[in-house]
Amino acid sequence: MKTAIVTGATAGIGEAAVRAFAGAGWRVIGTGRRADRLEALADEIGRDTLHTIAFDIRDEAAREQALRDLPDGFRDVDLLVNNAGLALGTAPAQETKLDDWMTMIDTNVVALVAMTRLLLPGLIARKGAIINLSSVAANYPYTGGNVYGATKAFARQFSLCLRSDLHGTGVRVTSIEPGMVETEFTTVRTGDKAASDKLYAGSNPMTGEDIAQTMLWVASLPPHLNINSLELMPVSQSFAGFQVAREG
Repeated sequence: MKTAIVTGATAGIGEAAVRAFAGAGWRVIGTGRRADRLEALADEIGRDTLHTIAFDIRDEAAREQALRDLPDGFRDVDLLVNNAGLALGTAPAQETKLDDWMTMIDTNVVALVAMTRLLLPGLIARKGAIINLSSVAANYPYTGGNVYGATKAFARQFSLCLRSDLHGTGVRVTSIEPGMVETEFTTVRTGDKAASDKLYAGSNPMTGEDIAQTMLWVASLPPHLNINSLELMPVSQSFAGFQVAREG
C-alpha cells in the first residue's frame, strides 16, 4: 500500500485529495492548521487509512517534528502533495500590505520548499513522486495577482528544476496549474463571501474534486511516465485581453 502526504488538507482541493487517495486505497497523511476539521476527517475516513497532523506549515520546528513523529505504517512516503497555500487580497501592489505578501511567500514558497527538502531522501529511496499545486496565475499576469502569481510561478519553475535535478532517480515531479476552482479559497482571498459567490455564479467552475482526481490520475500513471506540468480551466474560462491605458 502506498502512502501520500497532503498539505493543506482541511478544506478545498486538499480535503478532496485526501478523500480521493484514501478512496483509491492509499494511506494518507493530512496536515493543516484546523485540528477540528482534521479530526472529523480522520473519524470519517478511518485512522488506519488517514493520519492527521495539525500544525502551521510555516513553523519550521513543527514541520520537522511532524515528520519525525510519523507512526509506523505512515513513515514511508511515496507521494508528496504540496497543496497548502493561500492568496491574501486583490488590491494592486501599491495598495497591499507587506505582511500579506510575506505570509504568502512563507506559505506558498518557503514551506513548500522545506517540506520537499525534508521528504526528498525518502522519495528518492522509494522512487516516489511530488505534485506541487501551482495555478494559471503562474502563467498569466492579472491586476491584483502581484505576489500570489509570483509564488505560483515559483512553484511551477521549482517543479521543472526538480525534474532536472532528479534526473535518473525515478522520482516524478508535476506542477498542477488550475484556473477557476470553487472552494473557500476565494472567500479567504477577498474577505467577502458574497463577492466570491458572485464570481462563481452561473460559471460552472471546476471543483476541488476535479483537481483531486487529476492528481490521483497523475500519481497512478505507469512509473515511466511523467507529467511535467498540467494546466486546467473550466470550459467557461479562457484567456483575458490586454489592458491599454489611454491619456486624456
